[in-house]
Amino acid sequence: MMLAFLLVTFACLSRALQQGTLHRRTYFYVGQTYIADGNSSIAADQMYVEHLTPAKITRPLPLLFIHGQGMTGTNWLNTPDGRPGWADYFLSKGYELYIMDQVARARSPWQPTVDGPLLATDTVLVESIFTAVQRFKLWPQAILHTQWPGNGSVGDPVFDEFFASTVPSLSSQAEEGEKMKHAGSLLLDKIGPVILLTHSQAGQFGWILADSRPKQVKAIVALEPTGPPFMNVIIPPLVPARAYGLTDIPITYNPPITSASDIARVVVNQIPGVTCFQQAKPARKLVNLLDIPVLAVTSEASYHAQYDNCTVGYLRQAGVSVKHVYLGEIGIHGNAHMFFMEKNNLQIADEVVEPWISKIHG
Repeated sequence: MMLAFLLVTFACLSRALQQGTLHRRTYFYVGQTYIADGNSSIAADQMYVEHLTPAKITRPLPLLFIHGQGMTGTNWLNTPDGRPGWADYFLSKGYELYIMDQVARARSPWQPTVDGPLLATDTVLVESIFTAVQRFKLWPQAILHTQWPGNGSVGDPVFDEFFASTVPSLSSQAEEGEKMKHAGSLLLDKIGPVILLTHSQAGQFGWILADSRPKQVKAIVALEPTGPPFMNVIIPPLVPARAYGLTDIPITYNPPITSASDIARVVVNQIPGVTCFQQAKPARKLVNLLDIPVLAVTSEASYHAQYDNCTVGYLRQAGVSVKHVYLGEIGIHGNAHMFFMEKNNLQIADEVVEPWISKIHG
C-alpha cells in the first residue's frame, strides 16, 4: 500500500516537473527599420523578444536574459537533456521574464543586403570549450569538468540536441554591439526598469545597455562575461579586441574620451595564453555604471576561470561595484562555461543568483 502511494506521488511530481511553472507566453519585436529595396522595402535591425509572465508576479523587477555567441534565447528555456531551465526556475519564484534573440540571429532575421557576414560554430569548438573540455585540456582547470549531462561529444544524444540549437552569429562584434545597443535601448524604454542577466558574449552588451540606459538597468548578473580587457585570450587568434576595455563600441568614461586610444593601459598580469590589462593610473570611471551593482559568476572548470578576475578587476578599477563568485570556492564543483544548463543548473540559480537578485529587490 505504501509502495503504491509512493509510486503515485513520484508520478505526480514527475508530471509537475515536466509541466513546469504556469505562465503566459507572448512575444514582440523592437528596433525595426525599413530599408529601401527597389520599389519596396525590407525590415532590418528588429529584435525578437519573448515575454513570459507567471500566474502571479511577486517580484517588482523583471529579468532580461541575453544569450551568448552562437546561441539563442532557447538557452534559458530548458536543458538539452530536457530538464527545467532557468526560465522555469525564475518564473517559479515570481519573476516576469524577457528573453531575446540577438539582432540578426535566429528569430531576429539576418538580412543579407543589410547585415554583415556570419560566423558559424563548429563541433570541435563546442566540444573543446563548452561540453567536453576535460578531454581537450586546453587550460589547467578543464580537467575538473564533470557536470555536462552526457559525454559532450558528437553522437551523444544530449550533445547532438545542444549542437542542433547553435546558429550562425555576426562575425563583427562591433556590428553586433551597435545593433544590440539600438534594439536593446528601445527594449529598455518599453519594458524597463529590469535586472539584466547576460552570458559570455552578451557580457559586453550588459555594459553597453547599462551605459545607454542607466536608469532602466537596476543590476547586472554577468555569467562569465566576455573578456578580458583589450585582448582575446585562450582561444586563438590571440589578437586585440574590445578596444574600449570591455566593449567593441564606445561607452562613457569620465574623464571623457574622444577615441579608444585615449584609454591608457598597462599589463598587470600574464599567464600562458592570457595577458591581463588594466588602465594606467589615474583610471577613468565608467560613470554610467557606478550605481549599478554587478554579480559576476565564474565556474570551476571553464576557460573563464583563467581570466574573469581580470575583467572584474577592470570594472572595479573603473568604479563599478562587483561581487565575484567562483563556484568552486563555495562548494559548487565541476562546471564549465554553459553551467546554467548543466546537471546542477538549478542549484546554481537557487544558491547563488536568486539570493543576490533578491537583495536588489530589497
